[in-house]
Amino acid sequence: MSEEPLVRTGPVDVVLVDDHLMFRTGVKASLDARVRVVGEADDVDSAIARVRALTPPVVLLDVHLPGGNGGGGAEVITACADLLGSTRFLALSVSDAAEDVVAVIRAGARGYVTKAISGPDLSDAVLRVAGGDAVFSPRLAGFVLDSFGTVAGDVAIADDELDRLSAREREVMRLIARGYSYREVASELFISIKTVETHVSAVLRKLQLSSRYELTRWAAARRLL
Repeated sequence: MSEEPLVRTGPVDVVLVDDHLMFRTGVKASLDARVRVVGEADDVDSAIARVRALTPPVVLLDVHLPGGNGGGGAEVITACADLLGSTRFLALSVSDAAEDVVAVIRAGARGYVTKAISGPDLSDAVLRVAGGDAVFSPRLAGFVLDSFGTVAGDVAIADDELDRLSAREREVMRLIARGYSYREVASELFISIKTVETHVSAVLRKLQLSSRYELTRWAAARRLL
């Protein structure tokens, strides 16, 4: 089912989940005016309760959390699975281990960034996730794509699907599916951001997909990256 487009008239409300108070304080100070932290939690149980009470558009979620049954951030997402249509989870962790990345994405997170990210880039990531995008650093995206490829099995690449795309559209598709921003794609391919937007719209239309998140899943299942 296609997702409803996000209509945003103000800051994106976020619940921030991390077991270190000083880190939460630093994140709140680093986010810009486009993002508003409306709730905080420091363990699995309090996170589940707070997310269910506030149903924010985005949850910034640490991977390793105390409490619950020991499942950390993935356990929070699983417990809130019925909210995934309206609430999206963005993992924010010091860990860049493949098993951590894959675990939360399998649970239903829309993206994964490390704590080395800058405040403006984190704000951008929150807005992109709120808008339906999948957000990873390029290196972390590789873990996810490899995992989905393994789970999906050797899916035969449908030539007729790829034949719908021009050579440039295929280049753009691969970068977008890996989690690159429009600005990063434009820089990589030496084209304008407006041209990137035009190519992405064409790719989604031709492949009958509704979001970058679906595009990532589509490309990963076909081992195109």
